[in-house]
Amino acid sequence: MGVNLRGLVPKTKVNLKSLDGKTIAIDAYNALYQFLAIIRQPDGTPLKDNTGKITSHLSGLFYRTTNLVEIGIKVVYVFDGVPPALKEVEIKRRAKVKAEAIIKYERALQEGRMEEARTYAQMTSKLKDYMTEDSKHLLTQMGIPWIQAPSEGEAQAAHLAKKGDTNYCASQDYDSLLFGAPTLLRNVTITGRRKLPRKPVYVEVVPETIDLNQTLKELNITHEQLVDIGILMGTDFNPEGVKGVGPKTALKLVRQHGSLEKLLPSLKEAEFPAEPRRIREIFVNPKVTDNYELTWKEPDFEGVVDFLCRGRDFSEERVRKALKKMANGQRKAKGKVTLEKWFT
Repeated sequence: MGVNLRGLVPKTKVNLKSLDGKTIAIDAYNALYQFLAIIRQPDGTPLKDNTGKITSHLSGLFYRTTNLVEIGIKVVYVFDGVPPALKEVEIKRRAKVKAEAIIKYERALQEGRMEEARTYAQMTSKLKDYMTEDSKHLLTQMGIPWIQAPSEGEAQAAHLAKKGDTNYCASQDYDSLLFGAPTLLRNVTITGRRKLPRKPVYVEVVPETIDLNQTLKELNITHEQLVDIGILMGTDFNPEGVKGVGPKTALKLVRQHGSLEKLLPSLKEAEFPAEPRRIREIFVNPKVTDNYELTWKEPDFEGVVDFLCRGRDFSEERVRKALKKMANGQRKAKGKVTLEKWFT
C-alpha cells in the first residue's frame, strides 16, 4: 500500500538522460511488482516460458535495466528481507485483495470484458520465490550489484542514499521519505505512455524527484513529524490509519500539537495495532545493514543468453542487441567517469 503523500510533497520532473553518471538504489520488490502488473497480454495473462513459468518480471528487469545502463546510470537493486511483525495485517489485507481480484478477473474474462479483465489481472500479481531467485541470478549475470536487506528494501535503499553510496533511492512508494531517503526518485522503472484504468485516457509517465529537506522546509516540520503524518494517514504497519484523517488534516494536527503523542488525546476514536512510538521506530531506526559491496561488472553475454533465451524462451536477437547497448553505455559513461572507475 504505502503512505500516500502525493498531495503534500513538492515534486520535480526530470529527464532520464539527465541522470547520466548518477547511481540509483532501486527497491527491487517494488519494481518487480510493477513489471508483473504491467507486462501482460491483452487478456491480462502474464508472459510465460514454455514450461508455464511467468517471465514478465524478467522481461521488465532486463530491458529496463539495460536501458538505464545504456544512458550511463549505475543501478543497484535492493531486495526485501523479513518484514516487521507489524506488517502482518497489511500482508493479509493484500492477500485478500488479490484473492478477490482473481474472482473478478475470471468472471470478466468469461463475459468477454477484456479491458476490465486486464485491470483485475494486474491486481493479482504475486511475487513467488522462484521469481526473486531468477531476478537475482539475472542481475548477477548482467554484472549489476544487488543487496539483500535484513528487513524492508526501501529502508535499505534509503540507507544507501543517506550514506552517499547512491545518489537516489528509487521507488513508487513515498515510504522511502519516511525511512529518511534524502532524494526519492519515482517513475524510473515505468516511464512512458500509460493508459489510466477503465478510462480511454493515456498519460505520459515521467521520472520525478522529491527532496526530503525541501519537503520538510516547505511543510515546516521535522522528519519525525513527517513520519507521524504518515502514521495518522495509515502505513504498511497500521493500514487503517485514523478514520477521517487525510494528508491536509494530518499536517494541520501535527503542526498544531507537535507530535503524535500530544495530539492523540484529541482523537478519541483513534486505534493503532501497537503503540505509535513502535510504528515510528520502524521508520526512524529501521533494520539495515552495512554488509554489502557495490561492484559493477561487464555483463556475461553468454550467461545472460543461456539463462534468458535457452532457459526462458526470450528472443536471442533482442537480448544480444540490448546487452550490446548496455555494454556500450558502460564504456562511454558519457565522458563523466573512466571505464576503470565505472567497474568499482
